[in-house]
Amino acid sequence: MAIELYFSQYFGISPNELEAYGAFDISLVSDLPLFVDPFLLFNSEKHEYRDLHDKIIRYLVFLRDHANPDLDPGLIKSWYMFQEVKQNWLGFTVLGNSGSGLGKDFARALHDSLGSILKGFGAESITKGAHLEKLALIKEGVGRDSISDFTTNLIKGYLLEYTQAFAQTHLSPDQRSSFSVPRAVFNYETESWESRQYDLPELRNDYVLLTPADMLTKDDTWISRSDLVRQFIKIPDAIEDDQLRAQVNNYLLKKLSDNPTKKEYSDLAAAAISQFPEVVDYYIREKEDAGDQAVGLSAQRRQEVFEVLVRMVQHVVEDIRIKTALYETPVTSYDEALARANGFKQYVENQDGYRLLNKPGKERPLAGETDVQLFFGVIFFGSEFDVNREVNNGRGPVDFKVSKGAVDKSLIEIKLASNKQLKRNLENQIEVYQKANGTRTTVKMIICYTDADVTKTNAVLKDLGLLGEKSIVVIDARADNKPSGSKA
Repeated sequence: MAIELYFSQYFGISPNELEAYGAFDISLVSDLPLFVDPFLLFNSEKHEYRDLHDKIIRYLVFLRDHANPDLDPGLIKSWYMFQEVKQNWLGFTVLGNSGSGLGKDFARALHDSLGSILKGFGAESITKGAHLEKLALIKEGVGRDSISDFTTNLIKGYLLEYTQAFAQTHLSPDQRSSFSVPRAVFNYETESWESRQYDLPELRNDYVLLTPADMLTKDDTWISRSDLVRQFIKIPDAIEDDQLRAQVNNYLLKKLSDNPTKKEYSDLAAAAISQFPEVVDYYIREKEDAGDQAVGLSAQRRQEVFEVLVRMVQHVVEDIRIKTALYETPVTSYDEALARANGFKQYVENQDGYRLLNKPGKERPLAGETDVQLFFGVIFFGSEFDVNREVNNGRGPVDFKVSKGAVDKSLIEIKLASNKQLKRNLENQIEVYQKANGTRTTVKMIICYTDADVTKTNAVLKDLGLLGEKSIVVIDARADNKPSGSKA
C-alpha cells in the first residue's frame, strides 16, 4: 500500500487533475519550500491575478491612511498581525506545517514605515505600480517568508474559493467538510476582518488550502533586499535624476575601499539604501521591466521543487518502506533515530537517492543543510515516536529530537562534511545539547559530496577515535562514484 504523502495521494485523485486545474500538489506531511510572490500577481497576464494585486495595494493604502503614531494597539493587532496560513502547507516548516506567522515585530515595522518612509505608498511616480515588497527593501529582517505570509493572508479569500471549487468538483462529500474560516475577507465599511463559510478538503479535522502553481516561487521573491544589495552598484546608472545619481555615486566612492570585502559592500549598500531611499524605486522599476524573467525563473524553481520534493521524495519513502525494515517500530528512540538515518544512507548510496542532494550541472548542485533536513524529515512519516526539529533550549537548536514519553529521548543532527566546524562540533556541540535536552543518545549524520569531503571526514573521525562509531552515520552522496545504469 502506497504511503499518502501528497494531496493527490491522500485524496485519491490523479496528479494530472491537479495540474490541469493549475494547483501545486502539496505535501500533507511537511511544508514545501515554496512562497507566494506578489510580483507574479502584479506581472501576470491573468486579469484575476492583477485584481488580487490591486486588492493587496488597496489594503496597504488603507493601512497607510491610518498609520498615525498613536493608533490603538488593538487596531494594530487586528489590522497588521496575522497567523500563518498553515493549511496551504508551504514555507519553511519541517515535520509539519505550523509556522510563526506575522507577529508584533512585522506589525510595528510595517506600521512605522507606512507612517514615515513609506507614507507615499500607493502614489508612486517612478515605478509602474506599488509593491508590498518595498517594505522588505527598506527594513532589514523582513524576508520572503514574511512577504509571502502577508500576501497569502490578503488573498486568502480567493484561495479559499479556488480550493472550494476544486473540492466540490473532484472530491466526494466524505472527503470535504464545511469550515468557518476566520479573517477570510476584509470589510472596508466596518474596517474589520470577517469570517466566511467554505466547503473544503478535510485533513485531520482541519481544512487544506490549494494554491495555483503560477503564484509560487522558490528562494527569494523577484523583488528582494538581498537582490537589491547585490545589484546596488549598478543602480545609479539607471537614475534619471542627475543630482540624485551624482549624490549616490559620490557616497559610494567616498565609502568604498579599493578592494571591498563582500561584507563591506553589503553593509555599505544597506547604509546607502537608508541614506537614499529613492533609489529603491529605480531598482523596482528595473525589476518591473524585466518581469518576464521573473515568470520564467519562478517556473524553473517550481519544477525543481516538484522533481525533487514531490516526485523523488515519493520514491524515497516508498522504496525505503519496501526495501528496508525502517517502518517497523524500533524498541527505543535511539533505535528509531539510527534506523531512519541508516535507511536514508542506504537510499542515498545504493538506490540513486544521491540525486536528491547532489545534482551536477544544476545552478545549485549541492543541497544545503536545510534542504537535507527537508528530505530526511519526510521519511519520519508513519513513525510512532514523537519527532520534532530545531529544539532550542537556550544553547542552540538541534535538527531533530525523537522521543517517546518523558524519559526516552534521542537527538539527530545533520552536518555537511564541508562545514569548517565539523571537528569542533563532533567534539563539543552534541554533548552540550544532550545536557540541555536531558537526552542520553545522539545520532550524527555527515553528508559527503566530494572525495575531499570523504577524506576529511575519515581523518576527523580517526583523530577523535570515532571511526566505526555506529551513532555517526556518514553518507556518501558523491555523484561520480555510483554505478551506471542505476534506476532512480
